[in-house]
Amino acid sequence: MPASATSVPDPLWRPVRAARALAAREARFARLLERVGPPAIQTYPSSFESIGRAIAYQQLTGRAARTIWNRVLARVPEGGLTPERVLRMRLATLRAAGLSEAKARSLKDLARHVADGTLRIEELPDLPDEEVVARLTQVRGIGPWSAHMHLIFALKRRDVWPTADYGMRKGLQRYYGLGAVPTPREAAPLGDFARPWRSVFAWYLWRLE
Repeated sequence: MPASATSVPDPLWRPVRAARALAAREARFARLLERVGPPAIQTYPSSFESIGRAIAYQQLTGRAARTIWNRVLARVPEGGLTPERVLRMRLATLRAAGLSEAKARSLKDLARHVADGTLRIEELPDLPDEEVVARLTQVRGIGPWSAHMHLIFALKRRDVWPTADYGMRKGLQRYYGLGAVPTPREAAPLGDFARPWRSVFAWYLWRLE
């Protein structure tokens, strides 16, 4: 499911206030808030590196992904990760850091898109959610999940609902006491009570995974 089609660049990234508002709406969420505490959502600036990071984190636990990503960064020449440096790196070097063949090629494709101007990262903060997803998913290996992670953690969009994320759907199963993990289609309406703060609701569901 895409990010909210009506969402626009939103400066009202106030997770703590959102959590309190959701607790006032639903007793079940109020209990979750009491158990987990205020949201501590770590965000980072939108950049080439942040998108590359999302590629590395696909389908991995946080600890494993961090280890691999730190190995990638350690192999970059002094000056940080840039499209030009990635384009000069051999696939074997990226693979040796722990990236899969598919992810290494995806990172290379991201570098090509940015280097040739096909993807202008500096424009993403000013675009609505659905356009950000459309542009990012032009890159090989970047699907809705990676685009949604970028929307939430780099662009601080408050109403993203990443139904492609298994961990979030597992959290929905526990939150609602469902007999099975909902499919992405089944999960789509289950966050409606949390509009326009579904990003915050998703963060709490990850705590239940």
